[in-house]
Amino acid sequence: MSTEQLQKTPLHTLHLELGARMVPFAGYDMPVQYPLGVMKEHLHTREQAGLFDVSHMGQIRLHGAGAAKALETLVPVDIIDLPVGMQRYALFTNDDGGILDDLMVANAGDYLFLVVNAACKEQDLAHLKQHLEGQCEVESLFDSRALLALQGPTAATVLSRLAPEVKAMTFMQFASVKLLGVDCYVSRSGYTGEDGYEISVPVADAQMLARSLLAEPEVKAIGLGARDSLRLEAGLCLYGHDMEQRTTPIEASLAWAISKARRAEGVRAGGFPGAERILAQQREGVVSKRVGLLPTERVPVREGALIVNAQEQVIGRVTSGGFGPSLGGPLAMGYVESAFASLETEVFAQVRGKLVSMHVVRTPFVAQRYYRG
Repeated sequence: MSTEQLQKTPLHTLHLELGARMVPFAGYDMPVQYPLGVMKEHLHTREQAGLFDVSHMGQIRLHGAGAAKALETLVPVDIIDLPVGMQRYALFTNDDGGILDDLMVANAGDYLFLVVNAACKEQDLAHLKQHLEGQCEVESLFDSRALLALQGPTAATVLSRLAPEVKAMTFMQFASVKLLGVDCYVSRSGYTGEDGYEISVPVADAQMLARSLLAEPEVKAIGLGARDSLRLEAGLCLYGHDMEQRTTPIEASLAWAISKARRAEGVRAGGFPGAERILAQQREGVVSKRVGLLPTERVPVREGALIVNAQEQVIGRVTSGGFGPSLGGPLAMGYVESAFASLETEVFAQVRGKLVSMHVVRTPFVAQRYYRG
């Protein structure tokens, strides 16, 4: 896709002004890094606060008294009992139990607010409209709202200068908040493993808000490169890489995201696409599953590398990998046959014709620091 065909977020001119190196991502021209560089951007987010433009993500509102009940038919998550002012991680599943997308769902009181992945947003919108027609109103906010993420240990200090009430919010809380006179939706969440916020802001006000936040001494602009290394250290999946339509939540080690109420013994067991297969896997186990992997040498193991056993038989594949600046070494995630998924099991990655020893480890690789009050 040529640069002319790529979509631009409302902050595009600001990225250029800040000297960003732009790359195509999910159909958008996005900043992969700024002059600071990926390593320093990553470490700055862990130490202070980073501002990310995530306006390419899809924002959707569901209106109507039946919205929660309707959405529950598409996700293995408890939406009906999601408290007002709270957000929950969810998965759209298909009839085979595969993952169509992962998303965030917040209960704003008189509507549900959804954030879906950029590459999947058009199909997610069509999916919602097709299946929820007549049960609730599906409203796309794709063109009307931008999305910023302010992440890092000083994020609360920074944002509370604009709205003191955000400091009292805890992880996964959601609220309508006025920032610089603008009506925003704010959740205390993010994709870095750090404390922080995601801020939905009208397109017309996005650049003004971003500039104001960047003017704070703790805040620097952070690109997609550091966003990826931060989420990998936090052990967080990237859709289309660590999970996709042929992967079930159980295989993706996301069983925790299936709410108790929707499990086999739950009060509203099943009732979502692929429930039979997913609940059977929860009961009986899976052939292969996603695990954390730590190379024992300082050799980055990248996505696509085959994973083999000591006899060099293929037992899996790396789905995300690279260097962890906070970890101080290489790290990876991937799928291995269940017989090799136990912690500390030694497996090997094939990297440029050589075998790199790796151990199966628990994720996150770097401790998550969400604020739980």
